[in-house]
Amino acid sequence: MGWLTPARRRGVEILDDPATPGPLRERSQRDVVRSNTVLGGTRAVLRELRAALPLAGPAPTLLDVGTGLADIPARASRRAGALTTVGYDVAEPLLAAARGRMTYAVCGDALALPFATASVDVVICSQLLHHFVRDDAVRLVRELHRVARHAVIVSDLRRSWLAAAGFWLASFPLRFHAVTRHDGVVSVLRGFTAGELAALVRDATGATPRVRRRLGYRLTAVWSARVAGR
Repeated sequence: MGWLTPARRRGVEILDDPATPGPLRERSQRDVVRSNTVLGGTRAVLRELRAALPLAGPAPTLLDVGTGLADIPARASRRAGALTTVGYDVAEPLLAAARGRMTYAVCGDALALPFATASVDVVICSQLLHHFVRDDAVRLVRELHRVARHAVIVSDLRRSWLAAAGFWLASFPLRFHAVTRHDGVVSVLRGFTAGELAALVRDATGATPRVRRRLGYRLTAVWSARVAGR
């Protein structure tokens, strides 16, 4: 691991606290949407979806785990046409604020998805995995894999001191809330290397993902849900 890539840290994100007031959570989440739009997170997922959705048939279904304000399902629907989207998040106020940006909204725990096995064509999980310790991250990836019929797309942060510093500096001209600035830096230092993300998926599912480095210190891991033993 190079000197620009620190060891993975746990840190404490303010928005991980369930007691965080709803208005502050929504304000910070709007910053996250803008960050992902400007710094590459949304683009990374949409590029993978562009390849995955046509393989799922003429009217595919999409589940976004940790959807927040459902910006990715909304963007995907505009591009894909006949697409049914399900936004899933633990924060009910965010789902309420995102009403109209997805076909269905479901509130619940990402570690126990209330969906049948192989019931959704494509499952995505963007900027969520780094919030979990490794054992729970394995559980989450296993759940994504279980629910998917065709493909799983995980997008997250590539850990780097440069990425952490870059986010901190960019947060000022982008006028992010102080909570967003704090949590964003912690998130980067909770992120992954390409090798770590690939190993996590293999340990959870037995599948070998295609991991790509994307602009803005992002990583995407994509794999087929149809592997041996399913």
